[in-house]
Amino acid sequence: MKALTSSILFGLLAIAVLIQSPLYANGGDKHAKKDIVTVAVEAGSFTTLAKALTAAGLIDALKGEGPFTVFAPTDEAFAKLPKGTLDNLLNDKEALKNVLLHHVVSGRVTSADVVALKSAKTLSGQSVKISVKGDMVMIDKSSVTAVDIAASNGVIHVIDQVLIPKTK
Repeated sequence: MKALTSSILFGLLAIAVLIQSPLYANGGDKHAKKDIVTVAVEAGSFTTLAKALTAAGLIDALKGEGPFTVFAPTDEAFAKLPKGTLDNLLNDKEALKNVLLHHVVSGRVTSADVVALKSAKTLSGQSVKISVKGDMVMIDKSSVTAVDIAASNGVIHVIDQVLIPKTK
């Protein structure tokens, strides 16, 4: 019963957030014509993510067939990183690539799927923890602020913190 209530609350929250989200410009169409990178860039709140994807050489990969699920940190999320962290990552292509791949899951994982999961394996090879706290879905320590933004090759969920994989 608790899971059902959480799913219903999350669904209502998702609808409310999506309606107000600039990413919802494609109407949530499951057959969107723009890929994940294009949708994110056109939203205007992911310039740091786009810059990082370019520096890591991942733009073409995320424009590929997919499907992919991207937990996309906003510019504000990148601004929360400790001073110097982003610059260090931008100067270390392999570390940057690992961090960015930690935000991507293979396959199309919608909000309905996410609330039923405890974790998801990312393309970095590590998993992120997924939890529902009240009406909020958490990916590791990051809150999901918008969900199910459709792209031709997957889906985007907006998060408020950058996910940092564990060091090996």
